[in-house]
Amino acid sequence: MKMKIAVALVASLLLVTTSPSRSADSASANDTARFLAGLQPSAESPLAPLADKSWQQHASQLNAAFDKVEKQQLSKIRTWTSETLTSNRPTMLYFFSGPDFLYANAFFPKATTYVLAALEPVGEIPDLMKLPRGSVVPALGPLRHSMNTILAVSFFITKNMQTELRSGKLTGALPVLYVFLARSGKTISDVSLVNLDANGELRMGDGVKEKSLARGAKIVFAGSDGRTQTLYYFSTDISNGGFNKTGFAKFAETLGPADSFIKSASYLLHGNNFSQARDFLIERSALILEDDSGIPFAHFDQKKWVVRPFGRYIGPLGIFPGTNQPKLRDLYQKGNTAQIPFGVGYRWRPTETNLLLAIKDPDAASKQEAPKQEAPKQEAPKQDAPKQKTSKQKTPKRESPKQ
Repeated sequence: MKMKIAVALVASLLLVTTSPSRSADSASANDTARFLAGLQPSAESPLAPLADKSWQQHASQLNAAFDKVEKQQLSKIRTWTSETLTSNRPTMLYFFSGPDFLYANAFFPKATTYVLAALEPVGEIPDLMKLPRGSVVPALGPLRHSMNTILAVSFFITKNMQTELRSGKLTGALPVLYVFLARSGKTISDVSLVNLDANGELRMGDGVKEKSLARGAKIVFAGSDGRTQTLYYFSTDISNGGFNKTGFAKFAETLGPADSFIKSASYLLHGNNFSQARDFLIERSALILEDDSGIPFAHFDQKKWVVRPFGRYIGPLGIFPGTNQPKLRDLYQKGNTAQIPFGVGYRWRPTETNLLLAIKDPDAASKQEAPKQEAPKQEAPKQDAPKQKTSKQKTPKRESPKQ
């Protein structure tokens, strides 16, 4: 009898250890992010044993890629930002972002709340412990590949993301966001799937059952200073067909005036089909930093915005016809342009890059009203006119009966 029990126990243990989906405790979001990013997870993490030689090759490739982008791009951006963007709002908006937290953080490190919006799917919260052990490291290859262009030339290619973020074991924007958070020195404390109703109310869950038109993720994290920050990523339609219907615009309104960032946006804000998003950014932003693929320069009212051009404007790439900006070219040709030591956007070479910094003038309204207040002073001489006519009014007294 004892022998049968022992055999049954051994058999059950073998079944557990050979099960394709392991039932071990889930790793923390922060350890998962570090593992995906090629950084050693904590020693007590269930992911620690998976950091084998194959994973170390993954880590080595990411180390090389991030060392390069740090040296050529991110460190220079942080220096430029600290000298140029001296006034920061708590909220940072980034439309057409894809999962690009890397540059959002580099340009706006002081933001308390980041709001990224794009069409790319959110995906599930990564749980590597649910994958068969032998498939974990192979799943990292497609993840690395999905980040190739942004690490090389500062932007994602939209048509590539449509397939890359939907294939493999690690799908959606979340795995990429995890990597960028970890590589930016952030510690993740909480991750949850969220969605919005039509009124912009934030709800917990993936929103599938509710048929939400704005499904997203909320990530709470902190940097080396320990300050709590929050990242929202929403997969939603920000064209005129969806912008005011999904609840996203109403949600963003609740966050107050924001610092907005636009780059490599396919010049969508140049067209009428994205006029609602364009008007929203102009109305709700205190500051807008963009390359020429963002809001056309002609849409900035010079009485309300102070604009500063940086870099060099040589026009759009040939694949974006009809997006050349003569007024922006004129602005650059005036010669009051500061150079920048890094490249960003479609013109990613430092000698070709352009950035426009537009800061809303808080005194614009009062300045526009000033002439109206002085108008009565200019009309003062008209009050003396009757005195000049008194002598001429003596003869008309004969005609008084007609009155």
